[in-house]
Amino acid sequence: MTMPSPITATAYVALGGGAGAVLRYQLGRTMTHWLGPNVVTAFPWATLTANVLGSLAMGLLAGFLARHGTSSGESWRLLLGVGLLGGFTTFSSFSLEMMLLIERGQPALATTYAGVSLLAGLCALYIGLVVMRIAG
Repeated sequence: MTMPSPITATAYVALGGGAGAVLRYQLGRTMTHWLGPNVVTAFPWATLTANVLGSLAMGLLAGFLARHGTSSGESWRLLLGVGLLGGFTTFSSFSLEMMLLIERGQPALATTYAGVSLLAGLCALYIGLVVMRIAG
């Protein structure tokens, strides 16, 4: 597999990430239009949809690259996996990493990763909110 230069790799990630962020934003706008603002504020439908679609896309990409590992596979992984899907939803990366741990026969480590990710993320968010409220 040919590895792109660091500058080229960064460009792939940036290009894909920008496109993924725009897609995520447009998904939220579209779902708000379809379902109405009351429905999308009562439950995070757009985020759930992005997470599920991103995870499906990550599975398809990882499976394709594993099966057809071409010389440009790393470029596609950077553009689509790290960039596009990373900009669309980081949950897709989390799902892939969880599945890799499970497939490697490390279910306890996968469970630990999931628990720590959830708890640490919530704690960090809470700390950020508290700091900003105090600073406010």
